[in-house]
Amino acid sequence: MYLTQSLHRDMQTRPDDIATITGDRRRTVRELHDRVSRLAGALQNLGISKDDRVAYLGRNSDYFHEFYLGTFWADAVVNPVNTRWSAKEIAYSLDDSSTRVIMADETIRPHLDEIRALYPHVQTLIWTGSGPAPAGAILYEDVLDGATPVADARRGGESLAGLFYTGGTTGFPKGVMLSHANLFVGALGSCIGRFVTPGAIFLHAAPMFHLADFGAWAITTLTGGVHVSAPSFEPEQVFEAIRRHSVTHTLLVPAMLQMLVDSPLRPHADVRSLRQISYGGSTITQAVLERAQDAWPHVAFVQAYGQTELSPVTALLGPQDHVAPAPKARLRSAGVAAPHSEIRIVDPATGATLPANEVGEIVSRGGHVMLGYWNKPEETAKAIRHGWLHSGDLGYLDEDGYLFVVDRLKDMVISGGENVFSAEVENALARHQAVAACAVIGLRDDKWGERVHAVVVLKAGETVTESELRDHARQFVAGYKVPRSMEFVDALPLTSTGKVQKNILRERYQ
Repeated sequence: MYLTQSLHRDMQTRPDDIATITGDRRRTVRELHDRVSRLAGALQNLGISKDDRVAYLGRNSDYFHEFYLGTFWADAVVNPVNTRWSAKEIAYSLDDSSTRVIMADETIRPHLDEIRALYPHVQTLIWTGSGPAPAGAILYEDVLDGATPVADARRGGESLAGLFYTGGTTGFPKGVMLSHANLFVGALGSCIGRFVTPGAIFLHAAPMFHLADFGAWAITTLTGGVHVSAPSFEPEQVFEAIRRHSVTHTLLVPAMLQMLVDSPLRPHADVRSLRQISYGGSTITQAVLERAQDAWPHVAFVQAYGQTELSPVTALLGPQDHVAPAPKARLRSAGVAAPHSEIRIVDPATGATLPANEVGEIVSRGGHVMLGYWNKPEETAKAIRHGWLHSGDLGYLDEDGYLFVVDRLKDMVISGGENVFSAEVENALARHQAVAACAVIGLRDDKWGERVHAVVVLKAGETVTESELRDHARQFVAGYKVPRSMEFVDALPLTSTGKVQKNILRERYQ
Protein backbone atom coordinates (compact mmCIF):
# COMPACT_ATOMS: atom_id res chain seq x y z
CA MET A 1 0.00 0.00 0.00
CA TYR A 2 1.55 3.31 -1.10
CA LEU A 3 -0.23 6.59 -1.60
CA THR A 4 1.29 7.39 -5.01
CA GLN A 5 -0.16 4.16 -6.43
CA SER A 6 -3.26 5.84 -7.84
CA LEU A 7 -1.22 8.29 -9.94
CA HIS A 8 0.41 5.38 -11.79
CA ARG A 9 -2.98 3.78 -12.38
CA ASP A 10 -4.49 7.04 -13.58
CA MET A 11 -1.65 7.49 -16.08
CA GLN A 12 -2.68 4.19 -17.62
CA THR A 13 -6.43 4.77 -17.60
CA ARG A 14 -7.14 8.52 -17.83
CA PRO A 15 -3.94 10.52 -18.55
CA ASP A 16 -5.75 13.46 -20.18
CA ASP A 17 -8.49 13.83 -17.57
CA ILE A 18 -8.44 16.80 -15.21
CA ALA A 19 -6.80 16.02 -11.86
CA THR A 20 -6.64 19.39 -10.08
CA ILE A 21 -8.32 22.80 -10.34
CA THR A 22 -7.17 25.95 -8.56
CA GLY A 23 -8.85 29.14 -9.79
CA ASP A 24 -8.35 29.25 -13.56
CA ARG A 25 -5.52 26.71 -13.45
CA ARG A 26 -6.34 23.14 -14.48
CA ARG A 27 -3.86 20.30 -14.63
CA THR A 28 -4.34 16.90 -16.24
CA VAL A 29 -3.18 13.60 -14.80
CA ARG A 30 -0.32 13.60 -17.32
CA GLU A 31 0.81 17.08 -16.23
CA LEU A 32 0.47 16.12 -12.58
CA HIS A 33 2.56 12.97 -13.08
CA ASP A 34 5.34 15.00 -14.71
CA ARG A 35 5.32 17.72 -12.04
CA VAL A 36 5.28 15.24 -9.15
CA SER A 37 8.22 13.27 -10.55
CA ARG A 38 10.14 16.52 -11.11
CA LEU A 39 9.37 17.77 -7.59
CA ALA A 40 10.69 14.50 -6.19
CA GLY A 41 13.86 14.93 -8.24
CA ALA A 42 14.22 18.52 -7.05
CA LEU A 43 13.83 17.50 -3.40
CA GLN A 44 16.50 14.86 -3.81
CA ASN A 45 18.79 17.44 -5.45
CA LEU A 46 18.25 19.63 -2.37
CA GLY A 47 19.53 16.83 -0.16
CA ILE A 48 16.26 15.19 0.83
CA SER A 49 16.81 11.48 1.30
CA LYS A 50 14.93 8.51 2.75
CA ASP A 51 12.80 9.41 5.79
CA ASP A 52 13.64 13.14 5.75
CA ARG A 53 10.79 15.54 6.53
CA VAL A 54 9.44 18.18 4.13
CA ALA A 55 7.02 20.84 5.37
CA TYR A 56 4.29 22.80 3.62
CA LEU A 57 2.89 26.02 5.05
CA GLY A 58 0.30 27.60 2.82
CA ARG A 59 -3.26 27.98 1.65
CA ASN A 60 -5.23 25.30 -0.13
CA SER A 61 -4.05 24.87 -3.73
CA ASP A 62 -2.89 22.34 -6.31
CA TYR A 63 0.62 22.89 -4.90
CA PHE A 64 -0.52 21.14 -1.72
CA HIS A 65 -1.58 18.16 -3.84
CA GLU A 66 1.82 18.07 -5.55
CA PHE A 67 3.60 18.45 -2.19
CA TYR A 68 1.96 15.33 -0.79
CA LEU A 69 2.59 13.13 -3.81
CA GLY A 70 6.04 14.55 -4.62
CA THR A 71 7.33 14.07 -1.08
CA PHE A 72 6.14 10.46 -0.98
CA TRP A 73 7.63 9.93 -4.47
CA ALA A 74 11.01 11.15 -3.14
CA ASP A 75 10.88 8.57 -0.29
CA ALA A 76 10.37 11.30 2.30
CA VAL A 77 7.86 12.25 5.00
CA VAL A 78 5.29 15.08 4.83
CA ASN A 79 4.88 17.67 7.59
CA PRO A 80 1.86 19.87 6.76
CA VAL A 81 1.97 22.93 9.04
CA ASN A 82 -1.03 24.66 10.58
CA THR A 83 -1.18 28.15 9.06
CA ARG A 84 -2.97 29.62 12.08
CA TRP A 85 -0.26 28.76 14.58
CA SER A 86 1.99 31.34 16.15
CA ALA A 87 5.60 31.61 15.03
CA LYS A 88 6.66 29.76 18.20
CA GLU A 89 4.35 26.83 17.47
CA ILE A 90 5.48 26.65 13.84
CA ALA A 91 9.14 26.79 14.84
CA TYR A 92 8.53 24.13 17.49
CA SER A 93 7.04 21.70 14.96
CA LEU A 94 9.93 22.30 12.53
CA ASP A 95 12.50 21.84 15.28
CA ASP A 96 10.78 18.81 16.81
CA SER A 97 10.65 17.09 13.40
CA SER A 98 14.09 18.32 12.23
CA THR A 99 12.53 19.65 9.04
CA ARG A 100 15.08 21.26 6.69
CA VAL A 101 13.04 22.03 3.55
CA ILE A 102 9.83 24.10 3.58
CA MET A 103 7.40 24.89 0.80
CA ALA A 104 5.37 28.01 1.61
CA ASP A 105 3.30 30.91 0.31
CA GLU A 106 2.28 34.35 1.61
CA THR A 107 0.87 32.93 4.85
CA ILE A 108 4.39 32.46 6.22
CA ARG A 109 5.56 36.01 5.47
CA PRO A 110 4.35 37.72 8.72
CA HIS A 111 6.12 35.05 10.80
CA LEU A 112 9.18 34.32 8.67
CA ASP A 113 11.77 36.44 10.47
CA GLU A 114 10.70 35.15 13.87
CA ILE A 115 10.61 31.54 12.65
CA ARG A 116 14.11 31.88 11.23
CA ALA A 117 15.31 33.34 14.53
CA LEU A 118 13.70 30.57 16.60
CA TYR A 119 14.69 27.78 14.21
CA PRO A 120 17.72 28.72 12.10
CA HIS A 121 18.17 25.24 10.61
CA VAL A 122 15.88 25.60 7.58
CA GLN A 123 18.14 24.93 4.60
CA THR A 124 15.70 25.71 1.78
CA LEU A 125 12.50 27.73 1.44
CA ILE A 126 10.60 26.95 -1.78
CA TRP A 127 8.19 29.78 -2.59
CA THR A 128 4.76 28.81 -3.99
CA GLY A 129 3.23 32.24 -3.46
CA SER A 130 2.20 34.64 -6.19
CA GLY A 131 3.90 37.68 -4.63
CA PRO A 132 7.63 38.48 -4.50
CA ALA A 133 9.65 35.73 -2.86
CA PRO A 134 11.30 36.48 0.50
CA ALA A 135 15.06 36.88 0.60
CA GLY A 136 16.80 33.55 0.25
CA ALA A 137 13.76 31.69 -1.10
CA ILE A 138 13.70 29.88 -4.45
CA LEU A 139 10.66 29.88 -6.74
CA TYR A 140 8.68 26.66 -6.98
CA GLU A 141 8.32 26.76 -10.76
CA ASP A 142 12.06 27.40 -11.15
CA VAL A 143 12.73 24.37 -8.97
CA LEU A 144 10.55 22.19 -11.20
CA ASP A 145 11.95 23.59 -14.45
CA GLY A 146 15.49 22.78 -13.39
CA ALA A 147 14.74 19.27 -12.14
CA THR A 148 14.91 15.91 -13.88
CA PRO A 149 12.04 13.46 -13.26
CA VAL A 150 12.96 10.54 -11.00
CA ALA A 151 11.43 7.12 -10.47
CA ASP A 152 8.85 6.73 -7.72
CA ALA A 153 10.40 5.31 -4.55
CA ARG A 154 7.03 3.62 -3.98
CA ARG A 155 7.32 4.32 -0.30
CA GLY A 156 4.52 2.46 1.44
CA GLY A 157 3.39 -0.12 3.96
CA GLU A 158 4.39 0.55 7.55
CA SER A 159 6.91 3.23 6.55
CA LEU A 160 6.14 6.67 7.94
CA ALA A 161 4.01 8.78 5.57
CA GLY A 162 3.57 11.92 7.61
CA LEU A 163 3.91 13.81 10.86
CA PHE A 164 0.55 15.43 11.51
CA TYR A 165 0.85 17.76 14.47
CA THR A 166 -2.15 18.06 16.75
CA GLY A 167 -3.85 21.41 17.25
CA GLY A 168 -1.67 22.81 20.00
CA THR A 169 -4.65 24.14 22.02
CA THR A 170 -3.05 22.93 25.26
CA GLY A 171 0.72 23.39 25.27
CA PHE A 172 2.86 22.61 22.25
CA PRO A 173 1.50 20.20 19.63
CA LYS A 174 2.39 16.51 19.35
CA GLY A 175 3.53 14.95 16.08
CA VAL A 176 1.21 12.08 15.22
CA MET A 177 3.07 9.44 13.18
CA LEU A 178 0.89 7.87 10.49
CA SER A 179 2.11 5.22 8.06
CA HIS A 180 1.07 4.69 4.46
CA ALA A 181 -0.82 1.60 5.63
CA ASN A 182 -2.63 3.65 8.31
CA LEU A 183 -3.78 6.22 5.77
CA PHE A 184 -4.59 3.64 3.08
CA VAL A 185 -6.72 1.57 5.48
CA GLY A 186 -8.49 4.69 6.73
CA ALA A 187 -9.20 5.86 3.17
CA LEU A 188 -10.52 2.52 1.94
CA GLY A 189 -12.72 1.95 4.98
CA SER A 190 -14.06 5.48 4.87
CA CYS A 191 -14.78 5.14 1.15
CA ILE A 192 -16.82 2.00 1.80
CA GLY A 193 -18.64 3.99 4.49
CA ARG A 194 -19.35 6.76 1.93
CA PHE A 195 -17.25 9.49 3.56
CA VAL A 196 -16.43 10.42 -0.05
CA THR A 197 -17.71 8.35 -2.97
CA PRO A 198 -15.69 7.41 -6.10
CA GLY A 199 -15.45 9.86 -8.99
CA ALA A 200 -16.08 12.93 -6.86
CA ILE A 201 -15.39 16.49 -7.93
CA PHE A 202 -14.22 17.36 -4.46
CA LEU A 203 -13.92 20.88 -3.08
CA HIS A 204 -11.17 21.40 -0.50
CA ALA A 205 -12.81 24.10 1.61
CA ALA A 206 -11.44 22.88 4.94
CA PRO A 207 -7.69 23.38 5.53
CA MET A 208 -5.63 20.89 3.54
CA PHE A 209 -3.02 20.73 6.32
CA HIS A 210 -5.60 19.12 8.60
CA LEU A 211 -6.01 15.35 8.60
CA ALA A 212 -9.79 15.52 8.19
CA ASP A 213 -9.27 17.06 4.76
CA PHE A 214 -6.29 14.77 4.08
CA GLY A 215 -8.62 11.80 4.60
CA ALA A 216 -10.95 13.17 1.93
CA TRP A 217 -7.91 13.97 -0.26
CA ALA A 218 -6.71 10.37 -0.01
CA ILE A 219 -10.10 8.91 -0.97
CA THR A 220 -10.55 11.33 -3.89
CA THR A 221 -7.02 10.53 -5.11
CA LEU A 222 -7.40 6.77 -4.76
CA THR A 223 -10.76 6.71 -6.57
CA GLY A 224 -9.93 8.92 -9.54
CA GLY A 225 -11.68 12.12 -8.49
CA VAL A 226 -10.97 15.77 -9.26
CA HIS A 227 -9.47 18.09 -6.62
CA VAL A 228 -10.85 21.64 -6.52
CA SER A 229 -9.15 24.02 -4.07
CA ALA A 230 -10.63 27.04 -2.31
CA PRO A 231 -7.66 29.09 -0.97
CA SER A 232 -9.48 29.78 2.29
CA PHE A 233 -12.98 29.34 3.67
CA GLU A 234 -15.23 32.19 2.64
CA PRO A 235 -18.92 31.46 1.90
CA GLU A 236 -18.78 33.49 -1.32
CA GLN A 237 -15.74 31.54 -2.56
CA VAL A 238 -17.30 28.21 -1.64
CA PHE A 239 -20.61 28.90 -3.37
CA GLU A 240 -18.81 30.23 -6.46
CA ALA A 241 -16.49 27.22 -6.65
CA ILE A 242 -19.43 24.81 -6.40
CA ARG A 243 -21.23 26.60 -9.23
CA ARG A 244 -18.24 27.19 -11.47
CA HIS A 245 -16.70 23.73 -11.25
CA SER A 246 -19.85 21.60 -10.75
CA VAL A 247 -18.55 20.38 -7.40
CA THR A 248 -20.23 17.18 -6.18
CA HIS A 249 -18.65 16.65 -2.74
CA THR A 250 -17.09 18.70 0.03
CA LEU A 251 -16.03 18.40 3.66
CA LEU A 252 -16.98 21.02 6.24
CA VAL A 253 -16.50 21.37 9.97
CA PRO A 254 -19.72 22.36 11.78
CA ALA A 255 -18.68 26.01 12.12
CA MET A 256 -18.23 26.21 8.34
CA LEU A 257 -21.55 24.50 7.70
CA GLN A 258 -23.28 27.00 9.98
CA MET A 259 -21.62 29.93 8.18
CA LEU A 260 -22.89 28.66 4.84
CA VAL A 261 -26.42 28.13 6.16
CA ASP A 262 -26.48 31.61 7.75
CA SER A 263 -24.91 33.37 4.75
CA PRO A 264 -27.17 35.91 2.99
CA LEU A 265 -25.82 34.43 -0.26
CA ARG A 266 -27.25 30.99 0.48
CA PRO A 267 -30.81 31.46 -0.89
CA HIS A 268 -29.43 32.55 -4.29
CA ALA A 269 -26.42 30.20 -4.52
CA ASP A 270 -26.43 27.61 -7.31
CA VAL A 271 -25.49 24.32 -5.63
CA ARG A 272 -27.43 22.00 -7.92
CA SER A 273 -24.32 19.92 -8.69
CA LEU A 274 -23.64 19.21 -5.01
CA ARG A 275 -24.45 15.62 -4.06
CA GLN A 276 -22.91 15.20 -0.62
CA ILE A 277 -21.60 17.18 2.35
CA SER A 278 -19.40 15.31 4.79
CA TYR A 279 -18.97 16.95 8.17
CA GLY A 280 -16.92 16.33 11.29
CA GLY A 281 -13.96 17.64 13.24
CA SER A 282 -16.05 18.86 16.17
CA THR A 283 -19.48 18.39 17.71
CA ILE A 284 -22.44 19.62 15.65
CA THR A 285 -25.72 20.71 17.19
CA GLN A 286 -28.83 19.03 15.87
CA ALA A 287 -30.31 22.46 15.15
CA VAL A 288 -27.52 23.39 12.72
CA LEU A 289 -27.70 20.01 10.99
CA GLU A 290 -31.47 20.20 10.53
CA ARG A 291 -31.22 23.72 9.13
CA ALA A 292 -28.61 22.53 6.62
CA GLN A 293 -30.83 19.63 5.57
CA ASP A 294 -33.75 22.00 5.10
CA ALA A 295 -31.59 24.40 3.07
CA TRP A 296 -30.32 21.71 0.68
CA PRO A 297 -32.82 18.82 0.61
CA HIS A 298 -31.16 17.28 -2.48
CA VAL A 299 -27.81 16.84 -0.69
CA ALA A 300 -26.80 13.71 1.23
CA PHE A 301 -25.08 14.23 4.59
CA VAL A 302 -22.39 12.02 6.15
CA GLN A 303 -20.84 12.53 9.57
CA ALA A 304 -17.34 11.31 10.35
CA TYR A 305 -16.03 10.90 13.89
CA GLY A 306 -12.40 10.34 14.76
CA GLN A 307 -9.16 12.14 15.42
CA THR A 308 -5.70 12.61 13.92
CA GLU A 309 -4.45 9.53 15.79
CA LEU A 310 -7.05 7.42 13.92
CA SER A 311 -6.11 8.37 10.35
CA PRO A 312 -8.64 10.13 10.98
CA VAL A 313 -12.01 8.29 10.86
CA THR A 314 -13.27 5.59 13.22
CA ALA A 315 -17.10 5.98 13.01
CA LEU A 316 -19.50 7.11 10.29
CA LEU A 317 -23.13 8.19 10.23
CA GLY A 318 -24.19 7.50 6.66
CA PRO A 319 -26.77 9.21 4.43
CA GLN A 320 -29.41 6.61 5.26
CA ASP A 321 -29.20 7.56 8.94
CA HIS A 322 -29.89 11.22 8.22
CA VAL A 323 -33.36 10.72 6.78
CA ALA A 324 -36.60 8.88 7.56
CA PRO A 325 -37.34 6.13 8.39
CA ALA A 326 -34.21 6.34 10.55
CA PRO A 327 -35.09 7.60 14.06
CA LYS A 328 -34.55 11.34 14.34
CA ALA A 329 -32.65 10.83 17.57
CA ARG A 330 -29.97 9.12 15.50
CA LEU A 331 -28.89 12.54 14.19
CA ARG A 332 -27.32 13.12 17.59
CA SER A 333 -25.07 10.08 17.15
CA ALA A 334 -21.69 9.79 15.45
CA GLY A 335 -22.77 6.65 13.63
CA VAL A 336 -21.41 3.13 13.81
CA ALA A 337 -17.87 1.81 13.67
CA ALA A 338 -16.41 2.35 10.20
CA PRO A 339 -15.66 -0.80 8.16
CA HIS A 340 -11.97 -0.69 9.16
CA SER A 341 -12.59 0.07 12.84
CA GLU A 342 -13.59 -1.57 16.11
CA ILE A 343 -15.01 0.53 18.96
CA ARG A 344 -15.53 -0.14 22.66
CA ILE A 345 -16.65 1.96 25.63
CA VAL A 346 -14.50 1.44 28.71
CA ASP A 347 -14.35 2.59 32.30
CA PRO A 348 -11.66 5.33 32.30
CA ALA A 349 -10.31 4.09 35.64
CA THR A 350 -10.28 0.31 35.15
CA GLY A 351 -10.40 -0.18 31.38
CA ALA A 352 -13.31 -2.62 31.74
CA THR A 353 -15.81 -2.73 28.87
CA LEU A 354 -19.09 -1.05 29.77
CA PRO A 355 -22.59 -2.21 28.73
CA ALA A 356 -24.83 -0.45 26.22
CA ASN A 357 -26.00 3.07 27.13
CA GLU A 358 -23.37 3.52 29.86
CA VAL A 359 -21.00 6.46 29.44
CA GLY A 360 -17.26 5.80 29.40
CA GLU A 361 -14.16 6.51 27.34
CA ILE A 362 -14.29 5.74 23.61
CA VAL A 363 -11.46 3.45 22.47
CA SER A 364 -10.72 2.17 18.96
CA ARG A 365 -8.66 -0.57 17.37
CA GLY A 366 -7.70 -1.34 13.76
CA GLY A 367 -5.17 -0.72 11.03
CA HIS A 368 -5.89 3.00 11.24
CA VAL A 369 -4.39 3.44 14.73
CA MET A 370 -1.29 5.65 14.60
CA LEU A 371 2.26 4.38 14.95
CA GLY A 372 2.67 6.73 17.91
CA TYR A 373 3.72 10.25 18.87
CA TRP A 374 7.02 11.48 17.41
CA ASN A 375 9.78 11.33 20.05
CA LYS A 376 7.22 10.82 22.82
CA PRO A 377 7.24 7.14 23.86
CA GLU A 378 5.63 7.75 27.25
CA GLU A 379 2.68 9.64 25.77
CA THR A 380 2.36 6.96 23.10
CA ALA A 381 2.15 4.28 25.80
CA LYS A 382 -0.61 6.22 27.56
CA ALA A 383 -2.63 6.63 24.37
CA ILE A 384 -2.26 3.12 22.92
CA ARG A 385 -2.88 0.29 25.36
CA HIS A 386 -3.04 -3.31 24.17
CA GLY A 387 -3.63 -2.06 20.63
CA TRP A 388 -6.55 0.21 21.59
CA LEU A 389 -6.31 3.96 21.02
CA HIS A 390 -7.77 5.82 24.00
CA SER A 391 -9.52 8.85 22.53
CA GLY A 392 -10.02 11.03 25.60
CA ASP A 393 -13.67 11.35 24.52
CA LEU A 394 -16.64 10.24 26.59
CA GLY A 395 -19.56 8.48 24.95
CA TYR A 396 -21.77 5.42 24.85
CA LEU A 397 -22.98 2.80 22.40
CA ASP A 398 -26.70 2.11 22.16
CA GLU A 399 -28.23 -1.33 21.63
CA ASP A 400 -27.80 -1.01 17.85
CA GLY A 401 -24.11 -0.10 18.03
CA TYR A 402 -24.55 3.63 17.35
CA LEU A 403 -21.96 5.80 19.06
CA PHE A 404 -23.05 8.89 20.97
CA VAL A 405 -20.23 11.29 21.90
CA VAL A 406 -21.11 13.27 24.99
CA ASP A 407 -17.94 15.20 25.90
CA ARG A 408 -14.19 15.33 26.15
CA LEU A 409 -12.97 13.83 29.41
CA LYS A 410 -11.28 17.13 30.23
CA ASP A 411 -14.42 19.16 29.35
CA MET A 412 -16.91 17.28 31.54
CA VAL A 413 -18.28 19.47 34.34
CA ILE A 414 -18.79 17.94 37.79
CA SER A 415 -21.30 20.15 39.59
CA GLY A 416 -22.62 19.18 43.01
CA GLY A 417 -21.31 15.64 42.47
CA GLU A 418 -23.25 15.25 39.20
CA ASN A 419 -21.61 14.76 35.80
CA VAL A 420 -22.67 17.38 33.27
CA PHE A 421 -21.71 16.77 29.64
CA SER A 422 -21.09 20.11 27.96
CA ALA A 423 -22.21 18.93 24.52
CA GLU A 424 -25.66 18.06 25.87
CA VAL A 425 -26.15 21.54 27.34
CA GLU A 426 -24.77 23.20 24.20
CA ASN A 427 -27.24 21.26 22.08
CA ALA A 428 -30.12 22.45 24.27
CA LEU A 429 -29.06 26.11 24.13
CA ALA A 430 -28.49 25.95 20.36
CA ARG A 431 -32.13 25.04 19.82
CA HIS A 432 -33.13 28.59 20.72
CA GLN A 433 -33.77 30.59 17.57
CA ALA A 434 -31.62 33.51 18.77
CA VAL A 435 -28.47 31.44 19.39
CA ALA A 436 -25.85 31.29 16.66
CA ALA A 437 -23.19 29.40 18.64
CA CYS A 438 -22.38 28.52 22.22
CA ALA A 439 -19.85 26.77 24.44
CA VAL A 440 -20.29 25.34 27.92
CA ILE A 441 -17.43 25.09 30.42
CA GLY A 442 -17.00 24.40 34.12
CA LEU A 443 -15.80 27.17 36.43
CA ARG A 444 -14.69 26.79 40.05
CA ASP A 445 -17.51 27.36 42.51
CA ASP A 446 -17.33 27.41 46.33
CA LYS A 447 -20.75 25.79 46.72
CA TRP A 448 -20.95 23.34 43.81
CA GLY A 449 -17.28 22.55 43.18
CA GLU A 450 -17.85 23.58 39.58
CA ARG A 451 -20.68 25.53 38.06
CA VAL A 452 -21.99 25.24 34.51
CA HIS A 453 -21.09 28.39 32.59
CA ALA A 454 -22.32 29.18 29.06
CA VAL A 455 -20.63 31.48 26.55
CA VAL A 456 -23.19 32.46 23.91
CA VAL A 457 -23.04 34.14 20.49
CA LEU A 458 -26.36 35.51 19.25
CA LYS A 459 -27.51 35.76 15.66
CA ALA A 460 -27.35 39.20 14.09
CA GLY A 461 -30.35 41.28 15.13
CA GLU A 462 -31.56 38.77 17.76
CA THR A 463 -31.91 39.38 21.50
CA VAL A 464 -32.56 37.07 24.43
CA THR A 465 -32.03 37.32 28.19
CA GLU A 466 -30.15 34.91 30.44
CA SER A 467 -33.40 34.04 32.17
CA GLU A 468 -35.11 33.23 28.87
CA LEU A 469 -32.23 30.99 27.79
CA ARG A 470 -32.25 29.14 31.11
CA ASP A 471 -35.99 28.53 30.83
CA HIS A 472 -35.46 27.30 27.29
CA ALA A 473 -32.67 24.90 28.35
CA ARG A 474 -34.85 23.41 31.13
CA GLN A 475 -37.13 21.98 28.45
CA PHE A 476 -34.32 19.65 27.33
CA VAL A 477 -31.95 19.04 30.26
CA ALA A 478 -32.22 18.48 34.00
CA GLY A 479 -32.18 21.49 36.30
CA TYR A 480 -28.63 20.88 37.60
CA LYS A 481 -27.35 21.01 33.99
CA VAL A 482 -28.84 24.43 33.25
CA PRO A 483 -26.09 27.10 33.17
CA ARG A 484 -25.78 28.96 36.48
CA SER A 485 -23.86 31.76 34.81
CA MET A 486 -23.74 33.07 31.27
CA GLU A 487 -21.80 35.51 29.08
CA PHE A 488 -22.80 36.94 25.69
CA VAL A 489 -19.90 37.50 23.27
CA ASP A 490 -19.43 38.45 19.63
CA ALA A 491 -17.44 35.32 18.73
CA LEU A 492 -15.96 32.16 20.22
CA PRO A 493 -12.22 31.42 19.98
CA LEU A 494 -11.82 28.70 17.35
CA THR A 495 -9.00 26.53 16.08
CA SER A 496 -8.32 26.44 12.34
CA THR A 497 -10.63 23.42 12.12
CA GLY A 498 -13.57 25.08 13.84
CA LYS A 499 -13.18 23.59 17.31
CA VAL A 500 -13.94 25.88 20.22
CA GLN A 501 -10.81 26.54 22.28
CA LYS A 502 -12.33 25.86 25.68
CA ASN A 503 -8.97 26.17 27.40
CA ILE A 504 -8.95 29.84 26.38
CA LEU A 505 -12.50 30.30 27.65
CA ARG A 506 -11.67 28.67 30.98
CA GLU A 507 -8.65 30.95 31.41
CA ARG A 508 -10.70 34.00 30.44
CA TYR A 509 -13.66 33.40 32.75
CA GLN A 510 -11.92 31.68 35.67
